[in-house]
Amino acid sequence: MENSQRQILRSLPPMDELLENEWLFPYYQELGRVTVKEILSELMSVIRKNVIEGKVKTVTMSYIRTGAETILESRRKTSLQKVVNATGVVVHTNLGRSCLASAAVEAVKEVASGYSTLEYNLEKGKRGQRNEHVEWLLCQVTGAEAALVVNNNAGAVMLCLAALARNREVIVSRGELVEIGGSFRVPEIMAFSGSQLVEVGATNRTHLRDYEGALTDNTVMFLKVHPSNFRIQGFFSDVPREDLALSAHDKGLIFMEDLGSGILVDVGNLGLSGEPTVRDCVRSGVDLVTFSGDKMLGGPQIGGIVGRKTIIDKLRNYPLLRALRVDKMTLAAFEATLRIYLKGQWREIPTLNMLSLTMVQMKNKASSLARRLKQIIPGAEIRVLEVEDAVGGGAFPATTLRGYGIGIKKHPWGSSGRLQSSLRSGDIPVIAGAGDDSVVIHVRTLVKGDDKLLLEAFSSLPVRGDE
Repeated sequence: MENSQRQILRSLPPMDELLENEWLFPYYQELGRVTVKEILSELMSVIRKNVIEGKVKTVTMSYIRTGAETILESRRKTSLQKVVNATGVVVHTNLGRSCLASAAVEAVKEVASGYSTLEYNLEKGKRGQRNEHVEWLLCQVTGAEAALVVNNNAGAVMLCLAALARNREVIVSRGELVEIGGSFRVPEIMAFSGSQLVEVGATNRTHLRDYEGALTDNTVMFLKVHPSNFRIQGFFSDVPREDLALSAHDKGLIFMEDLGSGILVDVGNLGLSGEPTVRDCVRSGVDLVTFSGDKMLGGPQIGGIVGRKTIIDKLRNYPLLRALRVDKMTLAAFEATLRIYLKGQWREIPTLNMLSLTMVQMKNKASSLARRLKQIIPGAEIRVLEVEDAVGGGAFPATTLRGYGIGIKKHPWGSSGRLQSSLRSGDIPVIAGAGDDSVVIHVRTLVKGDDKLLLEAFSSLPVRGDE
């Protein structure tokens, strides 16, 4: 080590002296003095290492402060935070999927702020079951005999297979052995559950005779899996669920369907077709239907299981259920969401309301926002334009939604990529789209209050100049 390096190391301030700097005091209130001290200690260790390796030639208090504030600011901010979704993707997997209805939000606040009847039966004055809060409602809106909920749809599939098909054969079409987001692969989840996968048919065509030809004495189930974002077009056929149900029941088997996104109402009048509702599946004779609560259903993350009571009763006492059980806040939000459906007021569900917006409504909203943005960003080219939105969440992947947005180009922040990055770094991040060298604000996915947040985000952006 050179003398200059030793001199720099000797000049570094001791920790007690560092901690007395007034610019650290606000962080003590938010992070605690002990945490701030640990962060400074780690920073000083890195600085010493860089000095020894010759990467740093001078260390001033300003240099230390800059490094410390960068780390402290990142730790001060809440990691899970609200964003403005201006992408036009309604069920945006990375942005929290569906937004909750106001009634569901209030229900969460109510049970989260005090004690609740999570597992307490008021009539009997003793322990109750948490599933009871939503089972009757689920049966009412789906037409099923019984219902059960777990933490998500993957958990629902896992529970059903583990409880009903462990060490038994389950027949699935090759065209449905898909991988869903997050590396959720049907063959792997089946193997993990202990069930034995039997593939039938070809990737693009599977017939009823394929299922029936694969039957053995160890077969217990036909499984139909929603393909999510995967689609085969052209020379393709699969077996109608009604035919699979008749065949399964004739042979004493269980017919289960992983529906993916749990649609509870017919959305054909919204221009969305080809996806069955949960009630459609039950009516078609499916014994068990599993689905997500936070996609097209518009509720919290939850996995629904509905179907025949004799089969669902087998799931209730299976040990895995405890590991997958739902917390009080999720149950509160789900119950409130189901009650909205029960009253037939599904347009109060933000997800379905966004999907039902008319072109006139979206154009008017985009025009109003564009006028206000022109006042904030003088000289920029701002125009209202037609855009393509998406349902998202694996539902209706082949369907493009016509919508309206605001294109912003020739602005003072340089490229569209730079402006997108700047919008993401605001106090309330704005996640925007892009196209034709423009940043595009899709208005379909702006919820109540987002207009104001969007305008504030642009008003607070520092001008960084062209690249």
